[in-house]
Amino acid sequence: MYKVHFENRFILISSEPDRLQKYGLFHKFYDTGELYKIIAEFQSNPQDQAINIYGPDIKHIWKIFRIYFTEVKAAGGLVRHSSGRYLFIEKKGKLRHSSGRYLFIEKKGKLDLPKGHIEEGEEPEDCALREVSEECGIKGQKIVSELQPSYHTYSWEGISYLKKTSWFLMNYDGKMIIKPQEKEGITSVEWLLPDDLSKLKSSAWLSLMDLINSSIFKV
Repeated sequence: MYKVHFENRFILISSEPDRLQKYGLFHKFYDTGELYKIIAEFQSNPQDQAINIYGPDIKHIWKIFRIYFTEVKAAGGLVRHSSGRYLFIEKKGKLRHSSGRYLFIEKKGKLDLPKGHIEEGEEPEDCALREVSEECGIKGQKIVSELQPSYHTYSWEGISYLKKTSWFLMNYDGKMIIKPQEKEGITSVEWLLPDDLSKLKSSAWLSLMDLINSSIFKV
C-alpha cells in the first residue's frame, strides 16, 4: 500500500479497495492513460480530499504512478530525547521527566520534522543526521532504526514532483537546544511529549500525523 500526500489530501494505492476508510472516490486501475487523467484531475480539484486507486498488481500501478512525476529524494529524523538528566515542571504542578520528548520544528505555520534534500552521493542516513543538526542546532544524535518513508507531491514552474522522504528514528541525550535555522524559514524548535502531540492535529501536516501515529505511539 502506498499513500501519496497532496498537501493535506492524498491518493492511496492498494491491492484491494480500502472499504474501512472514508474516501471520496474509488478507482480500479485499468490503464496508464486513465490513471494519469485521475492524477491530473485530483491535482486541479482541491475539493476531492482522498482517492483510493486499487488493482491486484500494486507494484505495477506504483511504477506507472511514479513515472507521471519527476522524482526527488529527501531524508529526515524523528529525534527522541533519551537522557534523564533534565526535569520540567508541567501544568497542574506535575513533575515530568525529560526522557521521551521528541524534537519538532515549526515552518510555514505548521508543525514538522527536520528534513531536507539528499545531496549527490549522499546516503539517506547521512542526509537525515546532517539536516537535524543544521535545522535544529544539535549534534551527537544517533540513528536507532529506519521508519516508513513518506511521499508527497508539489508543483514548481509547471513541473509535478514526487518527493520520497526517508525517515529515521534517532536517540539524543544532549542539551535540548531550541535554535532554529531561520534562513530555511524555520521559526521555532520544540521538544514535545507524546501527550502534547494529539492536541496539535490542526497545526501539523496530515503526512506528519501519519508518521506520529505509526512511530511515536508505537515506539
